[in-house]
Amino acid sequence: MFKKLRNRFLIVNLVSISIMMLVAFATIYTITYQNVQRETNMELYKVSDFYHSPYNSSKMPRGEGQGSGSGGSTGSGSSSGSDSFPSDTMGGDNGGPGGDPNSPPARSVSFMIKTDDKWKITDTHSRFDMEDTFYTEALQKVDQNKVGDSERQTGQFALDGTDWAYVVDPSGAGHMIVFIDVTAQQGILTNLIYTFAVVGLVMLIVIYFLSRYFANRSIAPVREAFEKQKQFIGDASHELKTPLAIINTNADVLLANQEDTIANQAKWLHYIKSETERMTGLTNDLLYLTQMDDSRSTMIHAKFNMSDAVESIILPMEAVIFEKNISLDYNIEPNLTVHGNSEQIKQVILILLDNAVKYSGPKGAVNVTLQKQNNDVMLAVSNTGEGIAPEHLDRIFDRFYRTDSSRARKHGGHGLGLAIARSIVDQHKGELYARSVVGEGATFYVRLS
Repeated sequence: MFKKLRNRFLIVNLVSISIMMLVAFATIYTITYQNVQRETNMELYKVSDFYHSPYNSSKMPRGEGQGSGSGGSTGSGSSSGSDSFPSDTMGGDNGGPGGDPNSPPARSVSFMIKTDDKWKITDTHSRFDMEDTFYTEALQKVDQNKVGDSERQTGQFALDGTDWAYVVDPSGAGHMIVFIDVTAQQGILTNLIYTFAVVGLVMLIVIYFLSRYFANRSIAPVREAFEKQKQFIGDASHELKTPLAIINTNADVLLANQEDTIANQAKWLHYIKSETERMTGLTNDLLYLTQMDDSRSTMIHAKFNMSDAVESIILPMEAVIFEKNISLDYNIEPNLTVHGNSEQIKQVILILLDNAVKYSGPKGAVNVTLQKQNNDVMLAVSNTGEGIAPEHLDRIFDRFYRTDSSRARKHGGHGLGLAIARSIVDQHKGELYARSVVGEGATFYVRLS
């Protein structure tokens, strides 16, 4: 069950984080893609405007770039650079000393193709020597069906391992197509995808192990609570099983002697009554523990005299303690006050004092002290006796836990007293703990403020 719960937690966590990462990566990629496209189009338009420049057109050698009627180019189509443009005419990249004034103002490799209205090549221009077939193949990659009569049309394609972007401009009776190399820009986008894939995979692996670690830590309290609940149900069933068995047995005895008088069968009735009272006490304690969790917000706390509360519990029990041949010694510092519920604190004192008396050895001694320690009030209830082994000290406050079941049943306990005391003290934001030396006795401490 807990393994399935952990796996569900892992799946939900990984799916949620994967979706968030996917959305984040897609957003970053979309923004980067749009920026690259915008910069590419700006450069395309800049190069296209250069080729549209009348001054450039008048200086561009035509004879070398004229194409035949079949659409093939007969020359390299590039300007020789013999005609120089003034640097201010270029308006940018190629205006410096030594720059080619006939070259377009672009950072990328570019070339231009002019066609007639039938898409036959009439002119080409490039800074580099290119094959005629290259111009033809590039023109074939242009989506001619989407080209309008007056609007610029942009697009991209791959040719011979190079990515090209183009813009188609209406040019008189034909078209002028400008191409620029965008391999570097496309490489940025491709590398971005690979980076996202690697980073996402690494993050998912890390998140998986982190989620597994925290899932195990999150489930641990649930598992512990579940185990305690199972133990609680088992212990409660065991506690109820014994008195029910006794009641059932005595009822059978009564039924087997129906003609006998009530007086002759009184002891069976007393057994039934005794076990019924035991069950009543057990169920009342269980209900009290359950109600304690629900009454945290409605409990009324006020400042009260802790010294008077301790004395009000000790004085009525002096006679009982004396009858059991146990000595009682107490030292109560007067007028010590704490903030809380006086009736519940009295119940804690009664539980601790009752346990101290029950588990004192023959002719034992019980000692109660109440004193102020710094800003807190410390109550200590100690007794002489067998003491509590170290392995039991951390568990004696668990419900139904007993270090010696047979001895506890002999004293009439069912293992809920200390659990109730711990619950009350926790609600008062105090501290309840025990110290013991085996063979000498035990001391229970209550710290309240």
